[in-house]
Amino acid sequence: MARLSLIDLCRNSDCGFLKIYSAFRNPQSAMGMHLLIDGYNLLHADRILTHLNPTELQQERDRLVDQLSAYRSLKPMEITVVFDGWQSGWPTERREKKKGIEVVFSKLGEKADDVIKRLVREKGAAVTVISSDRELSRYAEKMAVAAVSSVQFKERMESSLMRERQTFEDEEESGGKKKRKGPSRMLSKREKRMQSALRKL
Repeated sequence: MARLSLIDLCRNSDCGFLKIYSAFRNPQSAMGMHLLIDGYNLLHADRILTHLNPTELQQERDRLVDQLSAYRSLKPMEITVVFDGWQSGWPTERREKKKGIEVVFSKLGEKADDVIKRLVREKGAAVTVISSDRELSRYAEKMAVAAVSSVQFKERMESSLMRERQTFEDEEESGGKKKRKGPSRMLSKREKRMQSALRKL
């Protein structure tokens, strides 16, 4: 079977299907988790931003929110996605709630990284930073906050969405049996934070 992208997974009402199904069987391991997502960095992980006009870029942001909302329906957690507005944004920071996802646009002259760093300082170790930006990841490490790369998160989210759909099909046939994961090896303090976050994703 060909590997589907996040956008493929959420086309043709797939995300809506997952939301309806998962309403009956939400995992509880992610309760209390708060993801701070570097929005454009995550979109870049799918390589979909090159040469997009403003309308197309808005469509990709909306699709990302749809994907995150579907993922949140599988794992109950708080999700904040931050987009850069420093070059063409508003004079003040803009926040809105879409489908259960907090969407933040940094103000003109301020980068998304700066907003995420501020939120890390405000919220502390309860958050997990999603970004492949090295400086931002190092800052999270300095603050003893888990950091997961955009590629790792994208793969984990894709896997969760696909697994949920497959689980539904399997449960129809086998009565709902689920596989269990084995224990993880001993890791460094930084790696433990990251692996702990990944296990909840």
